[in-house]
Amino acid sequence: MANEFEHMKLERQLCFLLYASSREMTKLYKPLLDELNITYPQYLALLLLWEHGELSVKKMGKLLYLDSGTLTPMLKRMEQGGLLTRERSPEDERSVVVKLSASGKSLQQKASRIPADMLKQTDLTDEELKDLKHSLHSLLASLTKENS
Repeated sequence: MANEFEHMKLERQLCFLLYASSREMTKLYKPLLDELNITYPQYLALLLLWEHGELSVKKMGKLLYLDSGTLTPMLKRMEQGGLLTRERSPEDERSVVVKLSASGKSLQQKASRIPADMLKQTDLTDEELKDLKHSLHSLLASLTKENS
């Protein structure tokens, strides 16, 4: 007789696999980011700023899937650490624009090896990585479609 609660096993839960994978990935990032004296969420914010140059807090929150209650204190700490500046937009006083400082810009060169170092630790082929990213993008889009 089949177990009617087979679907309740931890190993069968997508949420657990995503959670555990995320924790393990973050652990692998930690020593690399410690060398830069930044946290993983700060690294993600820096990736955005290195890519875009400057962004509003609202846009950063949308791209990082973070609310302002989480993002604003992190950006404040980064500003206090000399990595960025936050200024009210001259066009819209309600909007705060985040820009990299010279120190924040210089970290990009030091951080440039991190993606390749992390990729090596996954043991995934290029095709497996491409498929995984595609699946995760699809999942994220599916999970956020009603919030868009």
